Amino acid sequence: MNQKLREKVMEALSSVLPITAILLALSVTVVPIPIGTVLLFLAGAVLLILGMGLFSLGADMAMMPMGEAMGSRLTRTRRIGLVVLVFFLMGVIVTVAEPDLAVLARQVPAIPDSVLILTVAAGVGSFLVLAMLRTLFQIKLRHLLLFFYLLVFLVALFAPKSFLAVAFDSGGVTTGPITVPFIMALGIGMAGTRGDVGSQEDSFGMVALSSIGPILTVLILGICYDPSSAGYTAVEVPDIATSIDLARAFAKGVPHYIQEVFTAILPITAVLVVFQLLTRDFGRRQLIKISVGLGYTFLGLVMFLTGVNVGFMPAGHFLGAALAGSPAPWTLILLGAVMGWYIVAAEPAVHVLNRQVEEVTSGAISQRAMQQSLSTGVAVAIGLSMARILWGIPLFWFILPGYALALGLSAVVPPIFTGIAFDSGGVASGPMTATFLLPFAMGACEALDGDILSDAFGIVALVAMTPLVTIQILGLWYQLKTKSGQPETAEELDDIIEYDFGEVAA
Repeated sequence: MNQKLREKVMEALSSVLPITAILLALSVTVVPIPIGTVLLFLAGAVLLILGMGLFSLGADMAMMPMGEAMGSRLTRTRRIGLVVLVFFLMGVIVTVAEPDLAVLARQVPAIPDSVLILTVAAGVGSFLVLAMLRTLFQIKLRHLLLFFYLLVFLVALFAPKSFLAVAFDSGGVTTGPITVPFIMALGIGMAGTRGDVGSQEDSFGMVALSSIGPILTVLILGICYDPSSAGYTAVEVPDIATSIDLARAFAKGVPHYIQEVFTAILPITAVLVVFQLLTRDFGRRQLIKISVGLGYTFLGLVMFLTGVNVGFMPAGHFLGAALAGSPAPWTLILLGAVMGWYIVAAEPAVHVLNRQVEEVTSGAISQRAMQQSLSTGVAVAIGLSMARILWGIPLFWFILPGYALALGLSAVVPPIFTGIAFDSGGVASGPMTATFLLPFAMGACEALDGDILSDAFGIVALVAMTPLVTIQILGLWYQLKTKSGQPETAEELDDIIEYDFGEVAA
């Protein structure tokens, strides 16, 4: 096996192993799970590990070089109208290609799938243009975040309450495994052409702004449509009695995900071809490497999506329903927090972000420090989501003070941490959240006779919100320690983060 691929697979194994161990431990102790569902989960875990490894390698070889080259080339051109058009189209293309968005669209039948997807895509495209202009004209990210989140909450006052969770969830699912590597690389490529003092700070923030667009456009869509009849697609658990049934369950899903990923990769490949014909920026060896990387990305995403949708979704739904129906439903909060801590490490785009942060900051912010901070945020998010389901707490009670705190912190932390934090929010809410934690919440909500649309939906929104706070607290702590003369190394910062966030988790 290729050495780099082996490293990626081992990295994926270490990410998926904890959540697998948790589910197996629960299945033989407090929550007996049908053996067929357990086998689906284990087979899905194998596919997920291999898929994550291939995807991560493919992103390094293809998506990152493409995004950086396009961002650098487009920034140098003087035809601002052309740049705006290209960025808008790229935002629309990668969003329509995002598999998570199709999953969300199927959950809201009151609005046609194509209408919701195109609305979200238009939001991402428009705000990607805004992010490009911000980098080009060196506008402070904090000012834009403050203005547009105030606008979001103002529009939310007029939107149907039952549609609020769907709107905020849409901002999370659009920044998934296809979108994040490409958009982040665009930002790095654009900022790299400037070479000034603030270019490092401006290399982050594109994902952050691109996540606001869908929230705003979907809230407006909710005002135009009547979502009161919206429901969701119930999770179907296949009847697994033999090994042949197990193989059939996965074989049935593979063609669908091949088509879905092909639809996702094809427009990006077309953009690469057009870009190369117009600029000739890539040499022959680079093109071969990018082509092989796209192949790895395709195969990895097919395996990943098949594993999480066929294997993880039924297990998550069953586990949530069983715990909610147990004599101690409050265990949902504790278990949800524990799963949130570990499951964010299995998100493919998280590894891309952590690696880029370490590279751009020259190791000052290490991958380990980022992972600790993200895990803390997601653990808190899932715990709060379970509390909402148990006691019917409105989503607004969490997101309004949460975003207020995040925007307040942006005024006192180093600007680069604000960009990283708001990028992290979109990155943390990826396929694992949509296909394991969302069914987990739906199963719990069903067992408690709750409102699926208002209570179960919103889990993605909270997962996207809490890292905004934890990553900026990391930045604040780092700033205070640096002013006092320590820590000066990434290793010292890691020790601080591991101790402090470990205590929070405990």
